[in-house]
Amino acid sequence: MALMPIKFDLVKRVKLAQGLWLLYWLYVMAGILIFSMGIFFKIELRKRSEIMDNNESHFVPNLLILVGLVACGINAFGGKVCHDSLDTIKFTKWKPMLKIYMSGCVVFCIALFVTALLCFLMQITLHFALADGLKNGMKYYKDTDTPGRCFMKRTLDMTQVEFRCCGNNNYRDWFEIQWISNRYLDFSNDEIKARVQSNVEGKYLMESVPFSCCNPGSPRPCIQHHLTNNSAHYSYDHHTEDLNIWTRGCREALVSYYGGMMNSIGAFVLLFIIMQAVETVGLQYLSTSLETLADPENPESESEGWLLEKSVKETLSDIMTKIMSLFKGNQVQEGDAEAAPT
Repeated sequence: MALMPIKFDLVKRVKLAQGLWLLYWLYVMAGILIFSMGIFFKIELRKRSEIMDNNESHFVPNLLILVGLVACGINAFGGKVCHDSLDTIKFTKWKPMLKIYMSGCVVFCIALFVTALLCFLMQITLHFALADGLKNGMKYYKDTDTPGRCFMKRTLDMTQVEFRCCGNNNYRDWFEIQWISNRYLDFSNDEIKARVQSNVEGKYLMESVPFSCCNPGSPRPCIQHHLTNNSAHYSYDHHTEDLNIWTRGCREALVSYYGGMMNSIGAFVLLFIIMQAVETVGLQYLSTSLETLADPENPESESEGWLLEKSVKETLSDIMTKIMSLFKGNQVQEGDAEAAPT
């Protein structure tokens, strides 16, 4: 007993073939979009690889690029099959390939689901990569004359300006590191000398932040030095007053940015899976309706299409039987191979 059978005449078959042909080419465009999102995601990761300690993973964007290309190929092939299905003679050459093609579509949908899942899970690894990368990047902020680190200051400043953030967790992270190079410090100054000597590691630490932490929307001129010293500024209390620097940490800002991007990509891939499944079901009805024509020589004759030739239980049973027979066949071949030398 076929599962979900539907009666078809010539008009219904033509409409189904035309509708599927149009959808397949729309899905080709969707595949191009997935490919483009993979490229964009890869570029965004590379732009900030320095502040991820060069530990960012490009597996997910590479996978998106791959599945985007495969989606274009699969759906272009499906569109060609639907176009040729209007001519029963042309359709006969595609008929032997359809079962393999639809099985490939099922496997491809599983691969898409894994890709979407990885998009959601990558935020965890990205969080740790940013935590270590930003921490090390802030240490190297002052090393503008050190090969391999000379652009770290520019990268961090641009990140803080673009994402309206300051420090790793918050602006106080800058208090714990020396972010001004020694070559810009006047060690003949007693105050600077005393501050360096008072530190166990010999670092020049201060309660200040770089200019890129300043909020340009604040009506008050930016206070970036002596942030916790109320007496250093007129009418100022750092406990109660809204600071005119960004208080959000850059790790949170970047995780939010990349997380939003990955959530959007993952949601689109999940939607694409549903679309691909609907298309595969439609192609199954089209192919079975063409195979069961009452009069194969008369294209106007009626036919019946179905989702599965047998019930779900019987279909699963047949699949398991085929798998077991293949498994037993492999065991027999291995046994024969072992017995031959004996």
